[in-house]
Parts: sequence; structure tokens; C-alpha cells
Amino acid sequence: MSVLEKINAEAIIALENKYGAHNYHPLPVVLSRGEGVYVWDVDGKKYYDFLSAYSAVNQGHCHPKIVGAMVKQAQSLTLTSRAFYNDQLGPYEEYLTKYFGFDKVLPMNTGAEAVETALKLCRKWAYEVKGIAEYEAQIIVCDGNFHGRTTTIISFSNDENARKNFGPYTEGFIKIPYDSIEALEKVLQSDKNIAGFLVEPIQGEAGVYTPADDYLMRAKALCNTYNVLFIADEIQTGIARTGSLLAVCGDCTCENHCEKQVTYATPDILILGKALSGGAYPVSAVLANDAVMNVIKPGQHGSTFGGNPIAAAVAVAALEVVEEEHLAQNARVLGKLFRSKLNEYIKTSSIAHLVRGKGLLNAVVINDTEESDTAWNICMALRDNGLLAKPTHGNIIRFAPPLVMNEAQLLDCVAIIIKTLKQFEK
Repeated sequence: MSVLEKINAEAIIALENKYGAHNYHPLPVVLSRGEGVYVWDVDGKKYYDFLSAYSAVNQGHCHPKIVGAMVKQAQSLTLTSRAFYNDQLGPYEEYLTKYFGFDKVLPMNTGAEAVETALKLCRKWAYEVKGIAEYEAQIIVCDGNFHGRTTTIISFSNDENARKNFGPYTEGFIKIPYDSIEALEKVLQSDKNIAGFLVEPIQGEAGVYTPADDYLMRAKALCNTYNVLFIADEIQTGIARTGSLLAVCGDCTCENHCEKQVTYATPDILILGKALSGGAYPVSAVLANDAVMNVIKPGQHGSTFGGNPIAAAVAVAALEVVEEEHLAQNARVLGKLFRSKLNEYIKTSSIAHLVRGKGLLNAVVINDTEESDTAWNICMALRDNGLLAKPTHGNIIRFAPPLVMNEAQLLDCVAIIIKTLKQFEK
């Protein structure tokens, strides 16, 4: 029997359990097809996708323009490595840098790789431009952060499950509370060796923690004052997810990309991934202006697949979709509607006590402990009712549908969520 021959869900799950590393704990549903806001399992059951591959599929599953760009490029040239030029990378770099308002981009593949790239870039700038003594540079990070699971990144993680028995850990990081300008300023005042401040505009994995409205602007201003690089990890929050092109744009109502960087907390280093390809291909990027990016010289950083022709073609198509279909505006409008409807429900709920988020990145906090299985059980019931979501931090359910969702679909999903929560009311 061919391994590609159709087998049932139980058998597929058994294969993963037997032959795959157990580094994930998926919801027991086996998906085989996706289109727009929907996915179908191997038995043909249809679901609303309310996770969007952790915000990678902002443009919807199998968007025809993105898939078309990928197929067309794959038929002519897939990979050259950076040993040679290719005819896609230069035009993509020009498009991307102008789209986000930066001088240069360093292309990579995955989000964690992009974060590592930003850390290296920040340190090199600190030694060669700011004048910090070599090996003395410190980077400020936030409690509750999630930037990936490489050895360096877990060195400053609070997640003991990701950290334990993976040491020794990389030094050079100072942790402060998230959404605390006072804590940031205290460290900046007391330590001359601060190179950068790495922050998620909204902490997604931590439970969609949204900071005070002026937090990012004030943090950026402090970084400017102390000549410290403001590094925004927009891997999950960027590309229209929160109702603006970037979460650092705040409440900007610009439908398309913004050329007036002064209107928001402009990062010195911007990290992108996930929806940069619409979920069709691994594409990530680190953007900065010449004063920062020019410290990188040939041979000092790279990737065999970074900047490959398929990635370049796919990313351009993915960003064009964001602009052409006004996805930031749609996320902004539907996000307000989602929170309004859920907040109305939880006023009298005993199972859920908080809804928070921005745009179409939202979370419902379940009235139970992090150690409980209540949120997991609710997600199982949501699955049975035709909607897929996943808990984070035990008692929080993240809701992040593709941004191509329309109002009727959103209201249908809200009805499913409320119906399911009612099953768990005490």
C-alpha cells in the first residue's frame, strides 16, 4: 500500500506517535484540506480555523494568488543559494523594504532564525557602532516572552518546559516585567552596556497580553534617549493581524502600508515571519536601516535557503494580498465586533471571565487554574461544534482566524463559541 493512500484519522495519529518526536501535543483532528477560513479533516468534516497556524495563514488557506506565485516560480527556479544572484531576490528586497519603510532586509526562513539574526545584528552594532566593549553587550527582554525555542532564545525564556535540561544557557540578557516603562527605564539608567530592547508588541503565547496604549511609544522614546536599539518581534502580530500593518502602529487606521514612520513606534530592527508568506512557505525577514544593517559583512551571517526565489515570489504575492484585500481594516473591524459580542456574553458567565486582544488576535481567559484541563476540554468541544482553537498557558484560549473572514462568518463563529462555553457553565 502506498504511504500516500488514504488512511483514517486514528491510523494517521498513531503513525505520528510512533515515528515522530513527541515535541507537540496537537488537538486530535487530522486535517487534509484548507480554503479561506475553512479546513477539512480526512473524513470530510468542515471546520472554521481559529488559529491560522499561529497567525501564519492571515491571508486564508491556499490563497490562489499566493499559491499561483509559488507554483509558477517552482517551475522555473527553486534554489541557487546566495553563492549566486537570482532574478527574484533583488525585486523582493526592494518591495519589502519600501513596504515597511526600511533601507535593507536580511532574508531568512523561520521566525526563530529571524530572532537569532536580530540578536546577532544588535550585538554587532553595539560593539562596532555604539562602542560597548566586546562580550559586554546586554539585551533587555520581557518576562513571559516567546521568541522561539533555539538554545539562545530559551536562555531568556520563562517557560521551564522549554528550558529544563537544555542548558548551559546563553548569557547577555536582562529580563524585566512586560508593560513596565519604569522597569525599562531603571535598567537603561543603571547599565551602560545595553545594546537593545527585544519586545513583542502583544505577547501572543503568553495569552495575548496587550500592553498599555502608550507602552510601545514610550519604550521607543527611552531607547532613543539611551542609544539602544528598539527590536520589535512582529512574527505573530505583524502583517495586519492586529488591525494595522504592524502592531507597533498602534491604532493607526491606514488600510495600506504607511510611509510616515514617525506616526508609530518605529523599530530600529523589525522581525517578520509567519504571514510574510501567507503560510505557504517558510519565509522570515529582519529589516533595519543602513546605520544598523551595514555592520553585517560577507560571510558573517547567512542561510542556504534564505532569500531563495520561491520565498521571494511568495512573499511579494502575500503582501500584495494584504494590501489589495484591505486585511488590516477587516481585522480591525471584525476584532471589535468579536470582543464586543464575547464581552457581552461573559458578563453573566461563570466559565469565562475576560476577553482581551487587538484586531483578530484575541483570547478568552477561562475561569480555572493553569493546571486544569478545562480549556483543553472546551477546545475539544469547539472542535466537535465545527471550530478549531487551542489553549495556551492552560486556562487561556487564543482565537485568531484568517483575516479574510467576513462578518457573517465571524458572527457564526461567535455563536459556536458561546454555545460551547454554555456547555461548561456551572
